Amino acid sequence: MWPILVASVAALSIVIERISFLIREQRSRCPETVGKIFSEVEKGKIEEAMRIGERSKDFVAVTLIYGLHHRHKAFSNALLQAANKELKRFSRGLPVLDTVITLAPLLGLFGTVTGMIHAFGLLGGKELEAPAVITGGIAEALIATAYGLLTAIVALIPFNYLNVRLEEARHEIEDATTHLELLLLKQDKGL
Repeated sequence: MWPILVASVAALSIVIERISFLIREQRSRCPETVGKIFSEVEKGKIEEAMRIGERSKDFVAVTLIYGLHHRHKAFSNALLQAANKELKRFSRGLPVLDTVITLAPLLGLFGTVTGMIHAFGLLGGKELEAPAVITGGIAEALIATAYGLLTAIVALIPFNYLNVRLEEARHEIEDATTHLELLLLKQDKGL
């Protein structure tokens, strides 16, 4: 039971930290800044676009500005590197949460098996005269499985929610970087 409790506490702490992270990210979002960056790039004012975006904490703006700073060397690679850095912040803790979801039912099952071994071990002694001891041991063993499953089920919902938020961030970054690349390509061709 103790390993399941540790897994539960780990899952809960990760969920709380990730939800607070998403709230902070939502508060720092500024689509207007991203729009201004695009507008200035479209006008050919790259330096002005970078000046506007450098003050922003919006993860999309941060990615775009990093790419603009490296536009003469390896623009696409710079965008990819910045996007990966931002997405890594979104995915922090998810592997641990995934492990808890997988591990908790197995720990519960392990607790049940060891509890059953202990309960049936009582059959060889004089405890056979007290069947309540054996059935109580079996019931106690099954509680471990129930807690393991409950931990996994409860952790699965926020895990899926956090994965959805990660994918939304990925799509926003991909859309914005593609838009920026098209704007710069348009400028290079003089259209």
